[in-house]
Amino acid sequence: MKERRVKAMDFVKAFVCGGLICVLTQILMEKTKLMPGRIMVILVTTGVVLGAVGIYEPFVKFAGAGATVPLTGFGNVLWKGMKKAIDEQGFLGLFTGGFTSCAVGVSAALIFGFIASLIFEPKMKKE
Repeated sequence: MKERRVKAMDFVKAFVCGGLICVLTQILMEKTKLMPGRIMVILVTTGVVLGAVGIYEPFVKFAGAGATVPLTGFGNVLWKGMKKAIDEQGFLGLFTGGFTSCAVGVSAALIFGFIASLIFEPKMKKE
């Protein structure tokens, strides 16, 4: 297996690309009255759609962690898991693929989200 050297430019690309995703998300949060949960769903769905049409994977190769860490990257992982499961199991893979590919991420999000809700006081966005 060929080992790839990490270069400083890889960090810059990840920072800029991940930062742009965050900036666009922040603009969406500030300029709309969408609740954070709906914005999260939009991000994950965007990752699924971009993965399905073949745009997200080249973006991941270019941006590295800047593309895989945000929620759009989570959506892309869901897509890849579903695609693999559909190829192996047929129609049933549509329902199982996302769970098997993202089980660790979903479990961590649930556990840490619950812990955060115990530590901090969750509030709804004022209109």
